[in-house]
Amino acid sequence: MTIRIGANPIGWSNDDMTELGGHIPLEQCLREAQEAGFVGMELGNKFPRKSETLKATLAEYGHSLVSGWYSSELLTRSVKDELLNLRPHLDLLKGCGADVLVFAETSNAIHGDINIPLSKRPVLHDKDWVEFGNRVTEIGDATLAEGVRLVYHHHMGTIVQSEEDIHNFMRVTGPSVHLLLDTGHATWGGADPATLAGRYKDRISHVHTKDIRSDIMKKAADKNMSFLEAVIAGVYTVPGDGMIDFTTTLKELQGYQGWVIVEAEQYSEETSALSFAKLGYANLVKYLQEANLLD
Repeated sequence: MTIRIGANPIGWSNDDMTELGGHIPLEQCLREAQEAGFVGMELGNKFPRKSETLKATLAEYGHSLVSGWYSSELLTRSVKDELLNLRPHLDLLKGCGADVLVFAETSNAIHGDINIPLSKRPVLHDKDWVEFGNRVTEIGDATLAEGVRLVYHHHMGTIVQSEEDIHNFMRVTGPSVHLLLDTGHATWGGADPATLAGRYKDRISHVHTKDIRSDIMKKAADKNMSFLEAVIAGVYTVPGDGMIDFTTTLKELQGYQGWVIVEAEQYSEETSALSFAKLGYANLVKYLQEANLLD
């Protein structure tokens, strides 16, 4: 598969805070994503959960299913129990032809709680990394055996947030586990996305492109904000509307094949999701072309 450009519905309706865009119908999201140029969508909370219905809904607007976020709890439950919990989601992805599973540990995550500042985010002790990595690898082995690659989503407010966290995670996981490179979460977490791309390009099988507004990122730190407070303030935006050098980052991914997703949280009722989708798509195409990843 060559590079295809998809979108995440969080640009229309925020799953972590349904007050943001909760009134926007799924059909509007799919129609506007198609109008902007996208050919695939990741899952959101408004999507059907039966594969035939989901495929038909997406196809009506020219979309394929890209993947969908899965919240794991491997710190508190066994691999066996996790696989049982994952089964309906994995079957949905397989039934719709998706070949990557967006996976993140959330058993103690704080990104969904507006009252907990990011300074209080969970941290995994050194002695616990190997066991956690072994468990994720077991899940990755199992899903890859069914044709779906586990791609781990490093994320603000979780145990894999910082540059050191990402390096630790990649060190303790096996070859079945790949990285979802998220430019916005990497930057906010203190890592350089281009450096991550260069170091781990052989184990990057999914890419989320979101930009960062540097002034709001600084404000979030100065005021000890929670993740959701910063999102509402507008810390995230579409590619080309913030501080990240996407061309340099994408140049580090020569040979990459798969989906590149515009995944930028909606943060304002006054913001037109369609206008931002069009801006993000146009800028991403330009950056991919500049990086010689797209004709």
